[in-house]
Amino acid sequence: MVRLVVSAALLALLLAKVPDLNGALPSAHHGRTAALLVLAVVVALIGVVLSAWRWQRVLAVYGAEVPLTSLTATYLASLFVGNVLPSTIGGDVLRVARIGKTINSTETAFASVALERLTGFLALPVLVFAGFALRPSLLDHGHSVVALITALVTLSLLGSIVFLAGHPRLAGRFTHNENWTRFIGAIHLGIDRLRREPRRIVDIVGTALIYQAAVVVSVACIAAAIDLAVPFAALVAFVPAVAMVQVLPLSISGLGVREGLLVFFLVPLDATRAQSIALGLLWYASLLLVSALGAPSFLVGQRTAAAQPTSATPPLDDVAIGS
Repeated sequence: MVRLVVSAALLALLLAKVPDLNGALPSAHHGRTAALLVLAVVVALIGVVLSAWRWQRVLAVYGAEVPLTSLTATYLASLFVGNVLPSTIGGDVLRVARIGKTINSTETAFASVALERLTGFLALPVLVFAGFALRPSLLDHGHSVVALITALVTLSLLGSIVFLAGHPRLAGRFTHNENWTRFIGAIHLGIDRLRREPRRIVDIVGTALIYQAAVVVSVACIAAAIDLAVPFAALVAFVPAVAMVQVLPLSISGLGVREGLLVFFLVPLDATRAQSIALGLLWYASLLLVSALGAPSFLVGQRTAAAQPTSATPPLDDVAIGS
């Protein structure tokens, strides 16, 4: 309820400062606009498949092999849950529950989702830096420092988490526990395997970068559709920064936060407030449309779960994670 109020208040504040909403959408070439918006949704859907691919690469670290089609269907269902509840945590719980049944290990499923999430917080800062490398003149805008600070803080937090989770005397001591701390131990096992097989890190981070790049391309399609004339490099630098901040539990699915940050970053580049807000709302709308595709998977899974009672989950050691 609090986040809903925050979203409504932020959007109301942003819209109150827009003198004319007519400039948010182009008044001509409607066919081109529609085509670009459809393309943005298609690219967003491809991004979901790429996310599932990244998840598959993480599961492979634990020796768990799950078909990409199954992971994609589960990912879509989780997005549906996350946008309906709405809660990204709810979506992740669904992913853990379903894949945990598939591989017979809730611990491994939990650890795979956690590590898959963490790879995003490596890829996003890398894209921010890439955007500034592509167009160094972006650094002349005072607001750019916020994107850089966001990237550096994210990397610092990620480094701290990885250190704690990978340390044998910290998270490692929970590896053989049978209570809830076994989930921490499962994450440690994954990080330890990655440390011993660094080629897997390249594999996983590579898929993460491709996915995040797809998100930027989707947003770029929306920007082109509404005639928002900002350099592509600016979207490469600022869209990931927005994505990093909007995951904070401040509003509903980042609504209001996302639009406010786009105004903050893009207006200094000669974008209008109306266009920046429209970009955020259409970005959100594209995600909702893609999430709706997960409804059948969610409903089918619910019926299957009701028909088949859950069996006990074997310990993590029963999953193939050895050399």
